Amino acid sequence: MKADDAVVLAQALTKRFGAFTAVDGLDLAIARGEVVGFIGPNGAGKSTAIRLLCGLLRPSAGRAIVAGYDVGREPEAVREHIGYMSQKFSLYGDLTVRENLQFFGGLYRVPRRELEQRMGLAVALAGLEGRERALVRTLAGGWKQRLALGCAILHRPPVLFLDEPTSGVEPEARRKFWDLIHHLASDGVTILVSTHYMEEAEYCNRIALIDAGRLVAIGSPGSLRRRELGGTLYELECSALGAAVAAANSAPGVIDAAIFGDKLHVLMAQGADTAELARLLGRARITAGPPRAIIPSLEDVFVRLVAKPRDRRSGA
Repeated sequence: MKADDAVVLAQALTKRFGAFTAVDGLDLAIARGEVVGFIGPNGAGKSTAIRLLCGLLRPSAGRAIVAGYDVGREPEAVREHIGYMSQKFSLYGDLTVRENLQFFGGLYRVPRRELEQRMGLAVALAGLEGRERALVRTLAGGWKQRLALGCAILHRPPVLFLDEPTSGVEPEARRKFWDLIHHLASDGVTILVSTHYMEEAEYCNRIALIDAGRLVAIGSPGSLRRRELGGTLYELECSALGAAVAAANSAPGVIDAAIFGDKLHVLMAQGADTAELARLLGRARITAGPPRAIIPSLEDVFVRLVAKPRDRRSGA
C-alpha cells in the first residue's frame, strides 16, 4: 500500500516514558474500509499505540497521520475525526440510553437538526429499540458495548479505534459486536481494534502482531499462518503432555513443541521424519497416536512468535 493511500499511517512511531520504551518504531498503514487487528500479550504496547494514533499522547519520535491530520501537530483535529472506545466501559450508568446518546452527541458537536436521526440509527445499530429509557447500568455487557460503539460513531468519523472492546463480553455478544464492525467497514470506515481473543483476530482483514512495543508480524490471518511458522505443524494425542513436550523438543527436525488443550502441537522442519519423533516418544515411555498434519491456528503463530521468545528471554 502506498503511504498516500493510507487513512491511518504510522512511520517509526515511538513513545518513551523515561527509560521505558512502550512503542518502538511502529510502522503501520491502514486503508479506507480496512479492519486491522492488534494482538499481543499484556504490556505489549497496543493501548499506548492506539492512544498515540488518537492524539491522546504525543509521540517521542516518528510520526503518524490519521484521517489527513498529524497526531503530533494537530491532535485536536485528529480527535474530531475519529471514534474511540477504551478498554474500560465509558458510558454513564445513571443515565438512560437516550441521555447517553444526547450527551455524546453534544460532546461531538453533532448538529441539533441531525442528532435525533443519528441517535435513532445508533439505537438501531445497538439493537436497543424500545429500551431508550432504560438506565445503562441495567444493560448486559454486550448491549453496553454496542451502545458505546453507537455513541462513538454519532459524528460519523472516518476512523475508529477500539481498544479491547469485547473484553469480558460473552461469546455470542462478541460475535454480534463484530457484525457491527464489519457493517461499518463496508461503509468505508477504517478500523483498528485490539483484542486478546484469537478467534476474534480471524475476523480482521489483517493482523498486526506486536510485542515489547515492536511490530513482530503483519498480514492476513491466512498469510500469517502460512509464512510465519516455517515448517509443518503436527498434532498428536499422547499421555504425559509435560514430559511429551520436553521429549519432542529434543527430537531431530523439531522446531518447536507446545501443549494445546489435551493435545501436543509439534512444528517440524520441512521434510523431517515424523517416525523419529514417534520412536523418541516411545523410548520415553509416552503413549502417542500418529502425528497428523494440521492447518496452524493464529494461536500457534502467537505462541511461536511471541510466547516462546518471551520464555527464552526470561530463561524459563
